[in-house]
Amino acid sequence: MTLEVSHVVGGYSQIPVLKDISFDVKDGELVGLIGLNGAGKSTTINHIIGLLTPFSGTISINGITIAENDQLYKQQIAYIPETPVLYPELTLREHIELTIMAYRLNQEEAWQKANELLKTFRLDNKLDWFPSNFSKGMRQKVMIVCAFITNANLFIIDEPFMGLDPLAKSDLLAEMDKKKRAGASILMTTHVLETAQQYCDRFVLLHDGQVRVEGTLKELHEAFPDSGESLNDIYLSLTKKAGQTE
Repeated sequence: MTLEVSHVVGGYSQIPVLKDISFDVKDGELVGLIGLNGAGKSTTINHIIGLLTPFSGTISINGITIAENDQLYKQQIAYIPETPVLYPELTLREHIELTIMAYRLNQEEAWQKANELLKTFRLDNKLDWFPSNFSKGMRQKVMIVCAFITNANLFIIDEPFMGLDPLAKSDLLAEMDKKKRAGASILMTTHVLETAQQYCDRFVLLHDGQVRVEGTLKELHEAFPDSGESLNDIYLSLTKKAGQTE
């Protein structure tokens, strides 16, 4: 098992946004973290990557918590944020070199992976470009390339399809599938529920800082038998019922 979130209560200052949430992401599995704006998805991610410390509960990757070994914990994670974060003074080439150094990767092997990914995402002729030259979609592709050259055990991908054209979206899904088949775990947030339904192995549905339900699409159907067939139908049914009880 790669990621285990156990009874986590957390948030900002002393205000609990997450209310005793628990879920896991196993090896070779793509899990969709689904929820409306404000449901707690970003707060959950910020706790997993170490930007926030839980008030209580534990988060571990392959049995290691950030408190036990900060460096080893973080080296197991590759994170693609919703909004690309690039250094304006570094070229694409230098971003890749920085990633290689940060993750202590083998230079030759990492650049071989990088060159393949650069061709896939049509960035191979832009190695000496600076972020100011890139569109939002191209910046997103830079983040994708830097994440996928690593040997991370856990990939956290936040709203990955924002700004990507249909071809880049297809390429990203193919790369995610390769990582899955190699045994990596992926936690993905997205509002594109049709795509999530097609590609995710399991789902964690967040509402108001709580895990309302988790499982495969079949298990979600069993939990909400009166909802429609799609993930979108199930989530709408969940949020409406939750709103009626609050």
